[in-house]
Amino acid sequence: MFLQRIGNKGIRLGTLFERAAARHPASLVILDHDLDIAPELGRRATLTEVADLVDDFAARLWAAKVRPGERVVVHKSDNFDISLLACSIVRVGAVPVLLSPKLDGVTVAELLRRVDQPFLVTDQAKLENDLPAEVFGLSERVLLTSGSYSGALELKSLAGAARVPAITMPPDYPTLITHTSGTTGTPKLAVHTGHTFQSRYRPQGTIVAMAVKKSEPIALHVSFVHSRMFTAMPISVLQGHPLIVLRDDDPKSVGEIFTQVPPGFIEAHPNTFLRWEVLADDPGKPLANVKYFSSTFDAIHPRTVHTLLGASERKQPLFAQAYGQSEVGPIAARTYTKNRGADADGRCVGRPFPGMTGVRVVSRDGKTPTKQSPGYIEVSSNGRIVTYLGEHERWEKQADEGWWRMGDLGYRTKWGCLHLLDREVDEIPGIESTLEIEDKLFARVPELIEVIIVQDSKGTPVPVVCTRDDVPLDQIAWKSAVADLPKMAPPVQWRLDDLPQTATTKIKRLELARLVEEQKNGPQRKASSAAAEPADEKKSA
Repeated sequence: MFLQRIGNKGIRLGTLFERAAARHPASLVILDHDLDIAPELGRRATLTEVADLVDDFAARLWAAKVRPGERVVVHKSDNFDISLLACSIVRVGAVPVLLSPKLDGVTVAELLRRVDQPFLVTDQAKLENDLPAEVFGLSERVLLTSGSYSGALELKSLAGAARVPAITMPPDYPTLITHTSGTTGTPKLAVHTGHTFQSRYRPQGTIVAMAVKKSEPIALHVSFVHSRMFTAMPISVLQGHPLIVLRDDDPKSVGEIFTQVPPGFIEAHPNTFLRWEVLADDPGKPLANVKYFSSTFDAIHPRTVHTLLGASERKQPLFAQAYGQSEVGPIAARTYTKNRGADADGRCVGRPFPGMTGVRVVSRDGKTPTKQSPGYIEVSSNGRIVTYLGEHERWEKQADEGWWRMGDLGYRTKWGCLHLLDREVDEIPGIESTLEIEDKLFARVPELIEVIIVQDSKGTPVPVVCTRDDVPLDQIAWKSAVADLPKMAPPVQWRLDDLPQTATTKIKRLELARLVEEQKNGPQRKASSAAAEPADEKKSA
């Protein structure tokens, strides 16, 4: 789209912190954890200090023989240094391939094989506990960020390596490779260029620049390997906002940080915001200063939007929900206010960014897509990835010239608003939208912190529910809540931590459906219907 192309020189992640420090040298990065690669830096560092750290590790990588154009897989224990190492890798002209710490060793080995003999940056804990021995044969060299392991090179041994000038690759060259959520199988490796990243940066960067004062701290709880981190992070540091980076989403620790450094803008995963609903009643009022809440990863539930907006004491706070995907970035957006919350057309995910992104809904039956007969959602953006590494034919199946098939079902209203009803693979016959039903259940059963409707082998919808503090589900309240909804099986109660999740805390619905079926039929798994046993006795999934 033309506004994404004008003056697009690429995102330039390798010099991101250097350029930010030149503009705002004393601006702070505030962490809730120590960096594995530099624990001595502490939890409050200036942009100048962070820029020096990125430069330091770029020099160490160069000393380890990492060169322009080579691929460097980063798979280590969860830490913000994953994102910083990505910047260091780009700084020497190489291409970081970021793999979530949550991926199992077998999947990591398969992705290493697909990347074809990359450098591997990991740590002692991953090698000892998660990764198979074959990763050494699948890697050009294994580099350690912490600890020691036979056959691996410790990056700390390269401290003091001579600094090297930043290498800026052409903007149409791959600059970062991330992986998809893996909700439908083995993750795909999405290839981003400097151009595509700058294109997806622009819609939200433009909005934040107009809406949020530079003095307002921005808080991020975003997966360190997700493409969104590499657009949200530049927005914050280049515009001079103090940046709060959270690894832990525990409400108690988050509440303490937000009380000490009240953010004006928060971006997090939908399930994180759901967990933070309890902060609305915190006597320290950690959310009182928030002007904007933002979520771009998955559907947000109306109850969560209403609760968080109610906790803000700012004049006219907003909750912004963006609709997008790792492969294309943000495509459409809408905002909610205290007066018009998400309970008003909660399935509406907004409109495209004028001049930047486009949306169309393709009919499945030859008729105009409607709620009763939704169509395939397709989008256009210059932020679209250029391929899936090693699987270009899969990329081609979703690409139709300038359009991209999202894998979602929905329709557009006469006013142009896009309504998202379900993922194609999650559609259940006889139910117009599982997401809409889940929204209603959240609003009607306050103790719910998660509800996912999956389909069993007979096609029956099965609600999987999680409650706050794992209290047994109130059966009377549940029966009242579902009285006017499509017929479903009795609810099955699980612990939230037992649900299969992606790196961005989305629930893997297909895997959950398989586990629920296995639990129902397999003698090795004890049934855990919410009506049958207390929550603290549920078996792990």
